[in-house]
Amino acid sequence: MPLRDRSAVRRIAARGTAMAVGAAVAVSGLAAAPAVHASPSAAGALRWEPCDAPAQPGAECAALSVPVDWAHPGGPRLDLAVARRKATGPGAHVGSMVFGPGGPGDSGVDRVMRGISRFSPEVRRRFDIVSFDPRGVGGSNPVACSVDLLAQRPSPELKSQADFDATMAYNRRLRADCRARTGPVFDHLDTTQTVRDLDALRAALGERKLTFHGSSYGTLLGAQYAETYPRRVRAMVLESVMDHSVPTTRGFLRAEAATAEDSFQEFVKWCDAAADCALHGRDVHDVWQGLLARAGRGELEDPAKPGTSLSPSDLVNKVAFRKFYQADFAGLATAIAGMDASKPLPSSPTSIAPLPPATPVFCSDWHLPVRDYQEYASLVTMTNTTAPDLPHLLPIQMAAACLGAPTPNPQHRLDTHGAPPILVSNALHDPATGYPWAVSVARQLGRSGVLLTYEGHGHGSVTSGPCMEGAVDSYLTDLAVPPRGTSCPALPSWPSR
Repeated sequence: MPLRDRSAVRRIAARGTAMAVGAAVAVSGLAAAPAVHASPSAAGALRWEPCDAPAQPGAECAALSVPVDWAHPGGPRLDLAVARRKATGPGAHVGSMVFGPGGPGDSGVDRVMRGISRFSPEVRRRFDIVSFDPRGVGGSNPVACSVDLLAQRPSPELKSQADFDATMAYNRRLRADCRARTGPVFDHLDTTQTVRDLDALRAALGERKLTFHGSSYGTLLGAQYAETYPRRVRAMVLESVMDHSVPTTRGFLRAEAATAEDSFQEFVKWCDAAADCALHGRDVHDVWQGLLARAGRGELEDPAKPGTSLSPSDLVNKVAFRKFYQADFAGLATAIAGMDASKPLPSSPTSIAPLPPATPVFCSDWHLPVRDYQEYASLVTMTNTTAPDLPHLLPIQMAAACLGAPTPNPQHRLDTHGAPPILVSNALHDPATGYPWAVSVARQLGRSGVLLTYEGHGHGSVTSGPCMEGAVDSYLTDLAVPPRGTSCPALPSWPSR
């Protein structure tokens, strides 16, 4: 039900914390929601008040009441946690820009509370930056599940049809548990519902048309908003773009594996050429494969947790990918060299990686059916062949976690007839949302799609140098659309930015 006062919001945050340490845990990206202490007025407008710690000064928080199911607006309701930072510059104020967080499972409120350095000084000067926790995340009725049941998750490395059947049965038990603990919103986590939430936020902000910046998973929200409300869009940036038209499980996994392997090959190429690479002059592939083998035996020490072993999955998805996201090749080389020189731990089994954050949200948006173990094994073989340096990729784990799940918002091609120009921004070498996806989405947008290419690396690129920043700033502030085919050069310092 909607929150009515400050104490109610604090109770939501306290309840999330209690679940995290007791019988259940929120699995939507934030175990405990940041405390916000404002509530919507009866008219639906937002009442802004200073956010609680750990916000940096200047952040304001509010709550917005929305239906749990937009198909039944008179039914149960939930409160979305919302945060903003007002424009920094005097005069020349354009309005509010809503940031669509990624993940799924990222907290937009947390992003705003801790600062918004991802946006250029000009955007911060001209716009109030607003974001929110999507339903099921953080302070917006987070998904909660049994800690004990989460710990029983089968390994995604299935070996037989019996393993496949056990995973299907486990997924059913987990969904039932999470639904019981989370409440009715659990069955309404898909992006089509969040699109309606976003439009309610636009109205509550007093904006006739929406100015929106979506990053990574947030691009799915932006694209589907433009499809649903094409004439309510003022300006929209889709950065590091997800292509929700990929029709098959195999196509989705192949695309994800290919773009991941591309980043690894770019890293190797840089290391071969850069004298300051910590692995310069060595066979990077051999060193890396040696680390994967040690991790598989439980002998590789986690640099962040001395004395504990690092699993192959965490080596790939946490160590390598975090550096790829930041285009920090120098940092990755240093980390690999350090682990390679470390003493082996006594051999021991490695633990299963935790359930990916906000899996129920992802499963609501992506229909990735797998018929049986034989098909699953062929998909694993295909991904490992496509990305031989990066086994245990997160997308194949997500596919396993979604086996048997209903998908109210399955993949489809976009239809945004009537939308204004939409800026689609992507790096040529993005480890998670490959450049071909951006090309595809721009084409689906038709006359509305304008592709802006960053000729560098990393996940997120709109502030990667004056060319990118200038094009995005001019579009957002003055609606000046860059010429079609615009490309911006990679930053000279891209390996360590």
